[in-house]
Amino acid sequence: MKVSVFRKEQFNSAHRLFNPEWSDEKNDRIFGKCNNPNFHGHNYELVVRLTGEVDTETGYVYDMKILSDIINEHIIDRFDHKNLNLDVKEFKNLNPTAENIVIVIYRILRDQIDSRYDLKIQLYETKRNFVEYPA
Repeated sequence: MKVSVFRKEQFNSAHRLFNPEWSDEKNDRIFGKCNNPNFHGHNYELVVRLTGEVDTETGYVYDMKILSDIINEHIIDRFDHKNLNLDVKEFKNLNPTAENIVIVIYRILRDQIDSRYDLKIQLYETKRNFVEYPA
């Protein structure tokens, strides 16, 4: 029988939503305040869900200390107190919307976690706005 385990972490990042192929007016119309040329920030909450079989020897699906270490090394250290547009290579040419951020996080973590575990990521940009991948 499969069980899901969850780990919550948080990071603080700045970004600007902007499409360089559009006019300033169109960027303002589509992205509003999120298009501030001086950037703006969020206190992101990250929820990582792993689903798998319970190990008969440990009673764990996955060692949560190891999961926390993976998340901190590969996500938090990379994203926390960074300007996503300027400091994070994955967003050099990718608009750092919540949708794109959650996909990037998923891909990074998927490379670190054995594929026998199902992985799902939720990312809260605000208390009311969040995304999930895969859907």
